[in-house]
Amino acid sequence: MLKTDASQRYLPLAGNNCWTVGRSDDNNFVLGDRWISRNHAMLQCMDTGEYYLIDLGSRNGSFLNGRRVSVPVTLHSGDAITFGQTELKFYCPALQTVGSGDYGENQNFPATAALHVRRLISVLVVDIRDYTVMTRKLDEKVLSEAIGTWFRYAGEIINDYGSWVDKYIGDAVMAVWIHGKQEVTPQSMLQISKAVSELNRMTSQLHKEFPLPFPLRIGAGLNTGYAMVGNAGSSDRPDYTPLGDTVNAAFRFESSTKQLGLDISVGETTYAALEQLGVSEQTFKRYSVNLKGYEHPLITHGCAFSDLERFLGAYERQNEDASPDY
Repeated sequence: MLKTDASQRYLPLAGNNCWTVGRSDDNNFVLGDRWISRNHAMLQCMDTGEYYLIDLGSRNGSFLNGRRVSVPVTLHSGDAITFGQTELKFYCPALQTVGSGDYGENQNFPATAALHVRRLISVLVVDIRDYTVMTRKLDEKVLSEAIGTWFRYAGEIINDYGSWVDKYIGDAVMAVWIHGKQEVTPQSMLQISKAVSELNRMTSQLHKEFPLPFPLRIGAGLNTGYAMVGNAGSSDRPDYTPLGDTVNAAFRFESSTKQLGLDISVGETTYAALEQLGVSEQTFKRYSVNLKGYEHPLITHGCAFSDLERFLGAYERQNEDASPDY
């Protein structure tokens, strides 16, 4: 729950797991403050109960306890949040177990069971390269606007291609695609591949909007497999949160791009699914890598973004040529 100091207005964080704040009417919370951007910031609740504050590239910044934020930060009850000239307080009272609190006249609400099912998923982890180096070379205001804008654009791209940002981890994001029970369709892998390519294109162009010391780069890890998936959502944007080795390996594959000197690293199951699109080792070469937390080397397939873009371009041309003329 958010409370504005000026008007003692309460903004309940309920019925969703993601809330946007800004001046425009398409936000969950519309604040009439001319110092606030049209799409200023976002609050997101994770399955762990943690809340994140994410600035969306606002001109005047988002501040937590007086400090401007550039990457997503975890909120704690009692934190002071500032958007423009608007001061808010974040409250998250400790949850009471059934029977220990006062529920008024209704004493018979059963505890809600957490639903976890085994699903076939693809996990994408995208990390900003050389972020620490950039923080030492860039003014804090410019850094906050640039990185906040990157998070906003990344969320929009991932949403356009059938997923959502499941986690914000410092200067990285994690997205999840839920597949059918038994197979990954070529169409879903095409969507994911296009999302990765678009994320790279967006990132490489960001220096044209902001005076960055160098063009931004990203690395991507993609893994496909089964995981226990919990649905803690209650809206049209469910809060699916996967658990298991499939997720951990995606993070490790992303890290492996640095030791391989590549941009993208995918697991064997992901590569097998990509083969349905016509991907070969001319695009994704095969490597054996030692990854933290694994006793034996894992097989990964990696490439540069330029290799992926060439493949997608050839795929589109091939399918255009194969389309019947009417």
